[in-house]
Amino acid sequence: KEMPSVLSVHVLVLMACMTASGMCQINSAEAEKGSLVQSTGLYSTISPSTGPSVHLGASGADAQAVVSGSSNETVVKRLIPPPMCLQMTSINDYFKYINTTISVIVFVVGLVGNATLLRIIYRNKCMRNGPNALIASLALGDLIYIFVDIPITAYKLLASRFPFSESSFGLCLCKFVPFVQKASVGITVLTLCALSVDRYRAVASWSRVQGVGIPLFTVIEIVSIWVLSLILAVPEAVGFDIITFSYRNETMRTCMLSPKSNFMMFYKDAKDWWLFGFYFCVPLACTGFFYTLMTSEMLNHRNGSLRIALSEHLKQRREVAKAVFCLVLIFALCWFPLHLSRILKKMVYHSNDSSRCELLSFLLVLNYLGMNLATFNSCINPIILYFVSKKFKNYRYESM
Repeated sequence: KEMPSVLSVHVLVLMACMTASGMCQINSAEAEKGSLVQSTGLYSTISPSTGPSVHLGASGADAQAVVSGSSNETVVKRLIPPPMCLQMTSINDYFKYINTTISVIVFVVGLVGNATLLRIIYRNKCMRNGPNALIASLALGDLIYIFVDIPITAYKLLASRFPFSESSFGLCLCKFVPFVQKASVGITVLTLCALSVDRYRAVASWSRVQGVGIPLFTVIEIVSIWVLSLILAVPEAVGFDIITFSYRNETMRTCMLSPKSNFMMFYKDAKDWWLFGFYFCVPLACTGFFYTLMTSEMLNHRNGSLRIALSEHLKQRREVAKAVFCLVLIFALCWFPLHLSRILKKMVYHSNDSSRCELLSFLLVLNYLGMNLATFNSCINPIILYFVSKKFKNYRYESM
């Protein structure tokens, strides 16, 4: 029974790897996803004929002149910038179409899967409980991300430019898309934490049979998750802007993070570590902590007549716990490559390193593969629940 899920995951990963292998460069329009082009000394350009490409130039410090000498003689020394990476690669149309196909698959599967999930929970009264309410919140956040981000990303790849960049609507879109991105990821992260806590509470109070209906505490949890996620995404809306630059005597405009205040400069410098710490490590640490407590609690109450009497109810709780653990595991697998590329860029990449060109190509491929896998996470949760949870599988057949 598990073979279809394993096969589908392998196919998705294979397609992502095929796409990533055809791309060693990303354009500045993709910088809003935390790409590598925002580092000092690294800038991207877009050629109408060859597609996006990346060059390595001198950093701001390398371009400054140093004046020294006596009053009779002035010697001007210029620090020699590192040579540019001569080998240029670009996105072939073949791989553009592969990536667009992947985006369409994620869009359709995510739309149908998450909408079906919401429909099952809404139409079946016995499915309206605390854990399923959190899962519905997770699905709604993924739906918003799918509707907003995937079409824009596919357009940027095919057109090699940000849509409506010449108009005020384009500016609003430039601020809205990264805001929705971060809010959606925040909803996912905080919901996974809430589900882990909920599973521990369910096991710790294993003698209490939960009735039908969504508890008030869960409603407060969901509202708090959405409010906090929206607040944490505000810097994205503030910092992103339409940037104008020249390339080959042609004026071009794109959307990227452009800090204009001290706080936004700090946010830009600390962003990669902040994303890795809060949006990746926190849900894993929370799940590990509460699942350890949950395991200890279950081992301490292995025996007892009441537990035997409630065996069917406990089986359902274990099933939900297994589903939540699978959601967290897939989240980690989908997001790890993207965070790894960002952290490696911060710690390993140096603009004056003689071997930086090879490292840059590797990091760009890893970053691009990571972005594709992160996108998969928005459509894969309903598939996981379908294969792990018998209830969702049964109600899915009834809803068809």
